[in-house]
Amino acid sequence: MANSRKVGTVSRGIRCPIFRQGDNLGEMVTAAVLEAAECEGFEIRNRDVIAITESVVARAQGNYATVDDIAADVKAKLGGETVGVIFPILSRNRFAICLRGIARGCKKVVLMLSYPSDEVGNELVSIDKLDDAGVDPYTDVLTLEKYRELFGENKHPFTGVDYVDYYCGLVKEEGADVEIIFANQPKAILEYADCVLTCDIHTRARTKRLLKKAGAKIVCGLDDILTAPISGGYNEKYGLLGSNKATEETVKLFPRDSQDLVVEIQKRVLEATGKHVEVMVYGDGAFKDPQGKIWELADPVVSPFHTEGLIGTPNELKLKYLADNDFSELSGEELKKAISESIKAKDANLVGNMASEGTTPRQLTDLIGSLCDLTSGSGDKGTPVILVQGYFDNYTND
Repeated sequence: MANSRKVGTVSRGIRCPIFRQGDNLGEMVTAAVLEAAECEGFEIRNRDVIAITESVVARAQGNYATVDDIAADVKAKLGGETVGVIFPILSRNRFAICLRGIARGCKKVVLMLSYPSDEVGNELVSIDKLDDAGVDPYTDVLTLEKYRELFGENKHPFTGVDYVDYYCGLVKEEGADVEIIFANQPKAILEYADCVLTCDIHTRARTKRLLKKAGAKIVCGLDDILTAPISGGYNEKYGLLGSNKATEETVKLFPRDSQDLVVEIQKRVLEATGKHVEVMVYGDGAFKDPQGKIWELADPVVSPFHTEGLIGTPNELKLKYLADNDFSELSGEELKKAISESIKAKDANLVGNMASEGTTPRQLTDLIGSLCDLTSGSGDKGTPVILVQGYFDNYTND
């Protein structure tokens, strides 16, 4: 037992060069991981996971679009007159530049904000204030005047921005008229506009269905804008979803066509080390901040591209359950042996087994991508590549 392994899962941020458009990511990512292993004295193992943040993949692809590109596509697809823009998230990074393009592509924007918070948890007004005002967010439609009368100015607790005022100003700067309402029923917008751009992320299919059923003339989502190139970047599957601000006039889009990249890195590592690793491209992790109530996932998916070994969900036994129930009379080496034997004999599919109750029933890519996002951060760590080791090990692996 003295030689048994004492460390389980390890997540390492890999420092890399600053990636630029046209860089050979397959070669550069592989080299960065292998150099880190040599420098830091660790070995690449079978089923290690190499994860690359989506931002460097899109940057290497040059997948950028301009505000004018957005404006041209919005005008072509929604008519260029009055457009209802509904359920955007409150974000200078994620939506503000998109809103500039939308406003530039029409004469009037009717901006319908969900309340008390946006889809990912950014709060416009507290639920307690709604209770005090006797407002029902499921049914009540508020004008801007009514919102201000009831709740006044509400600045975001982290950014200090009043997004109602900020978004209103952006639209006006682009020369379009603007009207703001607050509602949570998609069809409420049809009292103001019959050409609608729905900006929600994970509920967009339902929103589109309800709008079409209610008689909207034109319904598009952010995933329908820039699905083909205007003068630059595009994403045929997600359009503007997953985009980020690059400059005041450009956005970086979600990466495209990167399945070959993850397979290439897997092959390069196998040739260099003899080890079979898994590889994924990841964006936002899927987790919620308990203080700010913000759900991190503003990308359409955590991982748009990954190798086949990352398909599926964990198949794990709950050690606490085994220790407290099946083997409650054992301790020490006897307990360890009994639990180890249970793990070795576990079924290939534990769904419905009480001994697996409480393990996390989420996709592997969502779990590992969240770990990677927390490891890499979004600031100045300089580690856009993450190496996760031991994720697929269990208590019996030495």
